[in-house]
Amino acid sequence: MEDDSNEKDRKKRVLNRPVAVALAVAILGVLAMLIVDHGAWNRPQVQTAEVATYKTTGEAARAVGARVSPTEPKPAIEPEPPGPKPIHPANTAPP
Repeated sequence: MEDDSNEKDRKKRVLNRPVAVALAVAILGVLAMLIVDHGAWNRPQVQTAEVATYKTTGEAARAVGARVSPTEPKPAIEPEPPGPKPIHPANTAPP
């Protein structure tokens, strides 16, 4: 009889060990994320008044006298790419 209770206690301890390890890993992972996300090195950067005034690169460029122009559009008809044309897969659906 005593062997049965001893064996049950041993099985219970063996089953609890992976749960304890998983719980420890989860807690350490959450703590690590909190430290990385909310650490002292993760503070908002202070900007000068000049930088904060211009919200886009275009506005800042125009303010100092630069000319901003859009990129050239692609031609309507593009040349055929070199190499073989892709083959369409066969229609495997039954008619």
